Amino acid sequence: MDNRYAVILAAGQGTRMKSKLYKVLHPVGGKPMVQHVADEVSKLDLSKIVAVVGHGAEKVKDQLGDTAEYALQSEQLGTAHAVMQAASQLEGKEGTTIVICGDTPLITADTMASLLAHHAETHAKATILTAKADDPAGYGRVVRNAEGHVEKIVEHKDSNEEELLITEINTGTYCFDNKALFDTLKKVSNENSQGEYYLPDVIEILKSENEIISAFQTASFEETLGVNDRVALAQAEKFMKKRVNAFHMKNGVSIIDPDNTYISSDAVIGRDTVIYPGSVISGKTEIGEDSVIGPHTEIKNCKIGDRTTIRQSAAHDSEIGHDVNIGPFAHIRPDSSIGDEVKIGNFVEIKKSSMGKASKASHLSYIGDAEVGADVNLGCGSITVNYDGKNKFLTKIEDGAFIGCNSNLIAPVTVGQGAYVAAGSTITDDVPGKALSIARARQVNKDDYLK
Repeated sequence: MDNRYAVILAAGQGTRMKSKLYKVLHPVGGKPMVQHVADEVSKLDLSKIVAVVGHGAEKVKDQLGDTAEYALQSEQLGTAHAVMQAASQLEGKEGTTIVICGDTPLITADTMASLLAHHAETHAKATILTAKADDPAGYGRVVRNAEGHVEKIVEHKDSNEEELLITEINTGTYCFDNKALFDTLKKVSNENSQGEYYLPDVIEILKSENEIISAFQTASFEETLGVNDRVALAQAEKFMKKRVNAFHMKNGVSIIDPDNTYISSDAVIGRDTVIYPGSVISGKTEIGEDSVIGPHTEIKNCKIGDRTTIRQSAAHDSEIGHDVNIGPFAHIRPDSSIGDEVKIGNFVEIKKSSMGKASKASHLSYIGDAEVGADVNLGCGSITVNYDGKNKFLTKIEDGAFIGCNSNLIAPVTVGQGAYVAAGSTITDDVPGKALSIARARQVNKDDYLK
């Protein structure tokens, strides 16, 4: 197999987005558009991936990391000029280069692989990825000759009546013979109304030199959607949601209302798990089998075990075990570890804490910076008082302890194994194992106080 390369165009600011965030970093399905493109390109057998960056270059590099090498387009002078910036990495090399825009988050590795295969089969110098559009207005039309090769690409405004009837459009993704690409880029002129160097001009130059220009038509128009404004961003989000949800349903996940369920493309969900409406599952979340999520639940970057139920709650950057019951209206904040068979009820907040097997915080509690052992009962209104205004301190509650309702545990403090804390206590000193601690004033009744 010939060497194969990829150039990802990610230098544009995206002024039509009207955003402080650079266009290719806008998320679709919870992940930046350019990351979608890089992830799919990385599935191909490529010798080198070069991302051309410009606006927000450092932030794009931070996002993609070592997925790609980088070329800087310090001044945005058109798509041909952008590709030319990769000359130091690619010029003169034998092989095939695929050029793809960083704002096409829906394109798949399968489609790009088919484009590369078609390019090789037709022995073309350039191959255009095309699609059938129900409404081709605004797109460049692909005009083919009798042999099926590309005769020309005609922009919508320049099309005659016959060409306007063509529904096959140029998607802006191309394959090139790599040496021919960089040789031809030097011949591209900027004599146009914008004063820019356009990549489609490479096609015209190669055609004028009697080289074969081919086209591969993808069956999925939605894959080719380029995002230039918020309207297209919403369309891409809709298509991505449909694709991701269909993938999970085909793999044994029940999604009760796919139109109102949002799942990251990086999420992994086990079979026979049920997702109820209004749920948002984002980031690199993993959910086991036979679990129930939702309704109206937000989960981000969590690892969740089997047979766990999370209802009307939020959980971020945490691990949650098997057979756990969370919610409604609970909040699992980052760096928490919830053991198997734990119950976390309504209006309970867990922050940077661990809870051992079969422990319970059934309602109205805050557990922050705590190590809670197994079989611990935290009564209604239990609070670990972890913050003195400057620093945070650790509370330890050992196995089998019972914390009575409306208790304050002033950290740093340890409640020993099997100990009891009486309801309404404020604990400032360690409680020995198997002890009962009562830390509250004696009741005093003032007779005739109302008089």
